[in-house]
Amino acid sequence: MDTIVALSTPLGRSGIGVVRLSGDSALEIAGKLTVGEEEFEPRHATLSSILDSTSGEIIDEAIVTYFKSPNTYTGEDVVEISCHGSPVLLRRIIDLCLGLDARLAEPGEFTLRALSNGRLDLSQAEAIRDLIDSNSIAMTRQAVRQLRGEFSHTLQPLKDKLLDVIVVLESALEFVEDDLPEAQTAKIAGDLRSVAGELGKLASTYSAGRLLREGLKVALVGRPNVGKSSLFNALLGQDRAIVTEIPGTTRDQIHESFTIRDIPVSLIDTAGMRETVDTVETIGVERARRAMADADVVVVVLDGNEELTLEDREVLDDTEDLSRLIVVNKTDIADSGSLVESLRENDWRVIGISAKTSNGLDELQEAIVGPFSPEDIESSGFLVSDARHHDLLKRAKDEIESSIPLLEGGTSEEIVLVGLHNAIRYLGEITGETTTEDMLTRIFQTFCIGK
Repeated sequence: MDTIVALSTPLGRSGIGVVRLSGDSALEIAGKLTVGEEEFEPRHATLSSILDSTSGEIIDEAIVTYFKSPNTYTGEDVVEISCHGSPVLLRRIIDLCLGLDARLAEPGEFTLRALSNGRLDLSQAEAIRDLIDSNSIAMTRQAVRQLRGEFSHTLQPLKDKLLDVIVVLESALEFVEDDLPEAQTAKIAGDLRSVAGELGKLASTYSAGRLLREGLKVALVGRPNVGKSSLFNALLGQDRAIVTEIPGTTRDQIHESFTIRDIPVSLIDTAGMRETVDTVETIGVERARRAMADADVVVVVLDGNEELTLEDREVLDDTEDLSRLIVVNKTDIADSGSLVESLRENDWRVIGISAKTSNGLDELQEAIVGPFSPEDIESSGFLVSDARHHDLLKRAKDEIESSIPLLEGGTSEEIVLVGLHNAIRYLGEITGETTTEDMLTRIFQTFCIGK
């Protein structure tokens, strides 16, 4: 197989940059890049001088590490060149490799080769991507569990049990003229219900897994000058949004991310909701309405130092059918208790806070993530976090459940087997055993180059 090369560390200046080669010619190319006749021993780091073959000059001192197939990440010969992290230098080394008949790797191609060579299955490959992209410790833990094969190991006995049923039905179709005995049919139906139940349990973890993977979208909305931007800054712990006494200061959305109890939160500060003739502000208000519709949680901010205005009531009406939390701000300068209590009479979730003093922020953060059961996430086992995996588990479960009444009703084994074969194919797509080339291409296009 041809030899590929790519930068495996992030773009930009750094102390160290790593250029990775994989393929039949990886060791040969490394030898031509270095000065002298170094013998690169497997799994030994060798200090080498990198030679620019076009100018004959030494361009860097680097650590070259050789990994011999098949016991490597990709299953092929792999060479990693750890040199100084100058973008110009790294680009030059890659160009020299390309001049020695390597080619630039496609996104995720190193991991795709690992999959092709049996070093890992597809769910483990996707876990590598999730581990790199993880933005919380909890998501990192889940990705590591999947990378170590926990998902695959959980699925394997279910696939084995399903295959055992398929073998029995295929044999009956080929060799048995009479119908299956009632006792055997009952046992097969019981096995299928057991498999479907376990698949359902796995699929049911997706809501928690998706929360870890994608996080919550939280939009701060309200009329101008109620303290949305001050609250935005207070939650982030930094002065990210401009705060002034001038109404309409925020004219566009501001996005920042942080975590609450290991749950990633994408926080959105929106333009003040009001009628305006200002063209730019009008666009901001429309974007605020879209942010409201897309958010998992809408935080309506009210000014505790003032009576409810017509604009406040309009915002409350517009958000009534959404997942909403009402915040009464400026409790440090106002007696907002009566407003909080009056709003709670409507069975609304209401919290009094001060963005200036941070009073009530802890309660607000708990209220944001509370309905999403972070306790369950922290105490749970493996969670399905990928939408593709969830969809395939659901499909497999549905196919099995639809086959059970056909089996119990005496339908031909040939008809029953259609759904069971579909189910085993769906489960195989999770681990890559039955995944199409087009699907693999789409999955690995989401990887970074060099991994």
